Amino acid sequence: MPSARRVTLVQVCDADGAVLDSCLLTFFPAPRSFTGEDVAELSCHGGQLVTQRVLERLFACGARPSEPGEFSRRAFENGKMDLTRAEAIMDIISAGSDLALRAAQHQLAGGIERPVQSAIDTLVSTCALLEAHIDFPEEDIPEQNIQSLLADIFRVKRDVGQLLSTATRGRLLREGIRVAIIGAPNAGKSCLLNRLLGYERAIVSAIPGTTRDTIEETIIFGGFSLRFIDTAGLRESDDSVERVGMQRTMEALNHADLILEVRDASSPHFPLPQDTAPADGTARLVLLNKSDLPMHPSHAADHGIRISCLTGDGFETLRQAIIGAFSDSVLGVQSSAVAVNARHRFALQQALDALERAESSLSQNLAAELVAIDLREALEALGSITGRVDTEDILTRVFSTFCIGK
Repeated sequence: MPSARRVTLVQVCDADGAVLDSCLLTFFPAPRSFTGEDVAELSCHGGQLVTQRVLERLFACGARPSEPGEFSRRAFENGKMDLTRAEAIMDIISAGSDLALRAAQHQLAGGIERPVQSAIDTLVSTCALLEAHIDFPEEDIPEQNIQSLLADIFRVKRDVGQLLSTATRGRLLREGIRVAIIGAPNAGKSCLLNRLLGYERAIVSAIPGTTRDTIEETIIFGGFSLRFIDTAGLRESDDSVERVGMQRTMEALNHADLILEVRDASSPHFPLPQDTAPADGTARLVLLNKSDLPMHPSHAADHGIRISCLTGDGFETLRQAIIGAFSDSVLGVQSSAVAVNARHRFALQQALDALERAESSLSQNLAAELVAIDLREALEALGSITGRVDTEDILTRVFSTFCIGK
């Protein structure tokens, strides 16, 4: 048996005793390992053939390939981490920007687990008092205790609401900020995408309707990920294919987090259809393209950023404007790195709804059983975030807090 947590030089041999490779073996005995079980790590030389031969030998001796996420699942099942930390491992692997990586590392360090567990602990104590009252209904809950329970529920509801408010930030960090580039034909949308990317990604032509479908590319911009979507020009057209492209433009616009409307400032203003107006809360920047050419009088009253996709003039101003549009929702992660995902958001919303019902019932002096049901629902919702739902904790708290069954 090799020494614990010390690197040992070993040789891996085939069935006939021939050496396949000299490897380094590190043994981590339970419970001080990633999974909480006995774990051995074997480091071989990195060639494709030698790695394949070593793996084949290990499989012949009874080993098998791990299932997707199996090590993290074993760590969770053995109490080495909660679900939020397990999810953070995948977020770290798939992080597409510095800010996404930072948020994932914060989550791995317990950034979501700690506030959720704190809320659970408070609700367990609250449920313990109510369960005791249900078991002994002849003992009325003193007014002082009711006010204390209301204060606890309010505090937990506030904390849950704060976590829930980071859902949008979490989506933007994990999925990237969706930026739809829209405008009339030949306004310079594809040129804008190419200039931002630094290479010719989209076909540029003076022929209207060249772009028939959406083109999507991702750029790391100011520390976060931007998903730029070049769209078909918006105009009246009898071409069925072009009309399908414009329909996809509208779909991209409706799902965008930021809209870049490109206008050819050297030509007469071409108003876009009314249905291209952004949804409530969607940021929109107007870009007056072709600043290298004289501006047409119809754009004199336009408020926008003057750029030239040909020369690159104004692009630094554009970059700062894009960063500024998300300074609060995304860049704020530097001071508060909690960013819940879609699963967390659903559970937090369930918990918040249950807490609001419990608060209302308690303030109206309704039966303690009704309040307890809502609090248990909130507990189960919060427990599903960490993967630790144990209603026995309530009974333990009851018997440790109250002198029951002496």
